[in-house]
Amino acid sequence: MKFTEFGFVPTLEEGLESMGFENATPIQEQTMPIILKHKDLIACAQTGTGKTAAYLLPILNKICEDPKDRVDTIILVPTRELALQIDQQIMGLGYFTGATSISVYGGGDGAGYEQQKRAIREGVHIIVATPGRLISHMSSGKFDFSQLKHLVLDEADTMLDMGFHDDIMRIISYLPTKRQSLLFSATMPTKIRALAKKILHDPQEINIAISKPSAGIDQHAYMTYDDQKGQLIRHILSNEEYASVIVFASKKDIVKTLARDLAKSGIPAEGFHSDLEQAQREAIMNKFRSKRLRVLIGTDVISRGIDIVGISLVVNYDVPPDPEDYVHRVGRTARAATTGTAITFINEKDQSKFARIEKLIEYEIKKLPLPEGMGEGPKYNPHTGAPKKRNNNKKKKPFRPKGNKPTTDNHNDTNRAS
Repeated sequence: MKFTEFGFVPTLEEGLESMGFENATPIQEQTMPIILKHKDLIACAQTGTGKTAAYLLPILNKICEDPKDRVDTIILVPTRELALQIDQQIMGLGYFTGATSISVYGGGDGAGYEQQKRAIREGVHIIVATPGRLISHMSSGKFDFSQLKHLVLDEADTMLDMGFHDDIMRIISYLPTKRQSLLFSATMPTKIRALAKKILHDPQEINIAISKPSAGIDQHAYMTYDDQKGQLIRHILSNEEYASVIVFASKKDIVKTLARDLAKSGIPAEGFHSDLEQAQREAIMNKFRSKRLRVLIGTDVISRGIDIVGISLVVNYDVPPDPEDYVHRVGRTARAATTGTAITFINEKDQSKFARIEKLIEYEIKKLPLPEGMGEGPKYNPHTGAPKKRNNNKKKKPFRPKGNKPTTDNHNDTNRAS
């Protein structure tokens, strides 16, 4: 279906044409007519399917039809990066419409806070906000949200995973009950459905099945012990054909350590984590987008918060805990009809997790032998439980007659082997 068939106002169609938008994606085709009819909506679609435009375009169209200076829409998102990205999309799509927007998030300086406050007070049309900072503004009691028409929860599952449920409900308490509410989520667990029942009125439901990784992605994996991962990733990154790389790790501490170790090895890499100031995070992301930074390391937060074409390699330093997170991670490469590579490191504990990934995508991912000189990794056998941890220093326990106490030396040896 072409965008010209939705009946958008001419100024919005002009913006779509200028950005090269021609054909709607499945999520856009199914959700936009519902939103244009002012119905509440719960939609399940993964990152990269065009869901942001799916709700932005109908909202921008309605703002054009009733262009009053008021807060018309609040879009809640889990991260600052996603808030900035959506705000940039609003500026692009609504360039010819006159619609105004502001991204509201914490971590900036006092001047940024005052700019946000002024924009809200003066009636910016669309606020794209992280829950914590928006509550800070709302708590002052100086803003009028009585004419708000739309509430959007984007990446709702991630917001709940990050503990924002109470903040979301508190924000809703400030808003008029008569409004259109739209909930978008990459997954649809029980807690999302419970939230939907609380905040949506007789919603329509759209479920775009999670897609398999793009055919343009060369996926493979290595069986590796944790103490082999550092050498393995340095070996992989020595291939300079991988010009733009994202490495996903499970914990913030791993992100920091890996970034430091790679930099010491002469590999340009920076960690992206919550301990950085907002200005630092933006500077790192700008360097990565402009190809001045080759390797970006982060947790799953960045798997849903960036949309960059030209990423040649994604490395799962750890197997993601949720199979759908794997699809989100590897989906950062091979975007916009390009090709890319996705490599996963599987240690002895994560084999069952990886088996669930292969079940979701319905095919087996090739396991490659470790590079020469690195030794052998654990055997891939996900159905028998995690194998015992490797211990190359373990000594054979000496035979002792029953009832004899071990000597001190033997006791210490046993402790070292355990």
